[in-house]
Amino acid sequence: MLLNWKSLITVYSIVLLAITGFSQVETPQLSPRCNFTQTVGLTDIAIDYSRPSKRNRIVFGNVVPYNKVWRLGANKNSTINISDDIYFGADTLFKGEYALFAIPGEQSWELVFYKETSNWGTPDTWDESKVACRLKSQITPLTSPLETMTIAIDDIGTKSATLNIAWDQVKVSYPFALQTEDQVVKNIASVMSGPSASDYYKSAKYYLTEGLDAEKALVWITKAIEMRGESAYWMTRVQAELYANLGKYDQAIEAAKRSLEAAKKSDSSRYIDMNEKSIIEWTKKK
Repeated sequence: MLLNWKSLITVYSIVLLAITGFSQVETPQLSPRCNFTQTVGLTDIAIDYSRPSKRNRIVFGNVVPYNKVWRLGANKNSTINISDDIYFGADTLFKGEYALFAIPGEQSWELVFYKETSNWGTPDTWDESKVACRLKSQITPLTSPLETMTIAIDDIGTKSATLNIAWDQVKVSYPFALQTEDQVVKNIASVMSGPSASDYYKSAKYYLTEGLDAEKALVWITKAIEMRGESAYWMTRVQAELYANLGKYDQAIEAAKRSLEAAKKSDSSRYIDMNEKSIIEWTKKK
């Protein structure tokens, strides 16, 4: 059966609409989206934000007015999601997701963590009951302008870090702490019902690094060595350091010698060097 002209035009129009519907023109975003997750200690911190650029403009006091709530970026709300509570001095930010807002001033900024995250920009009606935390920070002038706004987690340790925000000629910093030690101690307690040599080693190593109960750590590392064997020079090294921290230098030297012997068999120059130096140092302290 032949189609008449009217039918052909109808079919052509449907096909054209279908093709057009699936076609989208992509252009670069002036404020591209950025997201990252940073682990600090045992806490994951995820930040999602758009990054506006200066583009020959005066930013603060002009593009971004002073003393008014700003979305801290562009487009949709910037957000932060934390897997555990974090502590900004005396202020606690409980685990969860928050929108990030800022109130820039000429000398200092206020950073606001807001419980509602679905806004596009600032809320139409600001609800103070949804403010989870407010923080203040003095401005640090940058030596040269920063073209694109940046949010970063810096100065990362096992129990602390700093939330930095920078753009144009301004940087503000918000140091925070975490309860990493409590988290690790709880993890160790839960694992110790049926620990492996690796569990004992990691627990002892953490206690050594953080200066916690050396006697308890010594029990763990000794069990790890019993399970793993004397060839584990990295374990006998921890045992030697724990003995030394307890002032038991004879035992420390003996453990260091065992670690040294095993390290030589594995050609581990780092552990050979550490043990040789420690044996000399601890011999002088006997």
